[in-house]
Amino acid sequence: MVEGVPWLKLLHISAVIVWCGSLLYLPMLVRSTAAPVSGSWSGLGHSLPRQWPRNVFIGVCTPAALVAIGSGTVLFLLHGLIAPWLMFKLLGVGLLVLGHGICGLLVLRAEAGRVGACRVCPALTAAMLIVLLAIAWLVLGKAV
Repeated sequence: MVEGVPWLKLLHISAVIVWCGSLLYLPMLVRSTAAPVSGSWSGLGHSLPRQWPRNVFIGVCTPAALVAIGSGTVLFLLHGLIAPWLMFKLLGVGLLVLGHGICGLLVLRAEAGRVGACRVCPALTAAMLIVLLAIAWLVLGKAV
């Protein structure tokens, strides 16, 4: 085993957790900032600041995605593993990247005031959750 691989795996798993958590959180954050004040999240008539989705997307979600994908690529190159489960996992990661891009578009639309009730936000969260569960099933199933 190459020295430092456990630390690289820890970095990869940590970045994946942060990336996936922010991908699940971001659509609803966009929805809550686009909500009218009367239907605000707190019930006190306050809505979240409009810059929060951009800050989460640029400051948390995207750096975590880059670290997760970069460290995963290094792990792939170090182990040289080619297996069917890995190809399906990479397909799932591609779908997460697509969801990441859609979240970015939602953030831009919210800033332009074109999101409204954001009907696609719950569906996007559900779709990403299904992809995440499929990836977890593939990764955890390989150990059996």
